[in-house]
Amino acid sequence: MKWLLLAALAAPATQTETKTRDDTSERQLVLAEKKVHYLEAGDSTRPTVLLLHGGRFSSETWRELGTIDLVAAAGYHVLALDLPGYGRSQTSPIDPKDFLVEAMDALCVEKAFIVSPSMSGQFSFPLVTRNPDKVLGFVPVAPGGIDRYKGALRKVSVPSLVLWGENDNIIPVEKSDVLAAALTDSRRVIFKGASHPCYLDSPEEFHRELLDFFASASGR
Repeated sequence: MKWLLLAALAAPATQTETKTRDDTSERQLVLAEKKVHYLEAGDSTRPTVLLLHGGRFSSETWRELGTIDLVAAAGYHVLALDLPGYGRSQTSPIDPKDFLVEAMDALCVEKAFIVSPSMSGQFSFPLVTRNPDKVLGFVPVAPGGIDRYKGALRKVSVPSLVLWGENDNIIPVEKSDVLAAALTDSRRVIFKGASHPCYLDSPEEFHRELLDFFASASGR
């Protein structure tokens, strides 16, 4: 481990598309009769990066930050989801533990890199612990649910990059030690002076670490 400072799936998903000025498509699919909004960019034949979000944010956060464009330009297929009840997605009867598997299946995504900030841990941790074969790499960004899933995480081996803000006052930076220890194939980066949404405070460093990790984990 390296350390650095710094329910059921609805019948075939119905999808709609709107092109935007930044080459990002706005799309919708239907899962369990509820709409799921997402943004898509890049070549769908390349490795997929699935961007989740925290409780105060949505897929638009990644567009505004430039993450979608940067990751797509680096040669990846990017999907930024509005999780159920957030952004433009409807609330869903699907259990959060099952949601990502069902969404990935509906989107015909066999495997993906998962970027998971804050509250999205309730969606990503079940995927990583129960379906590690669907995860190319895991980027938890100060996620919730660590204590609940740390035991299960020790039983799987998934390339992981643990990211945290030094001044996180929501989930203390000390929790990054616990998570990095549970993720046996992991590297940890602490962004100096950054708060809970460290990607907003240190976007350049965040993007650099993200792209370096994707390249390393995909053998580029």
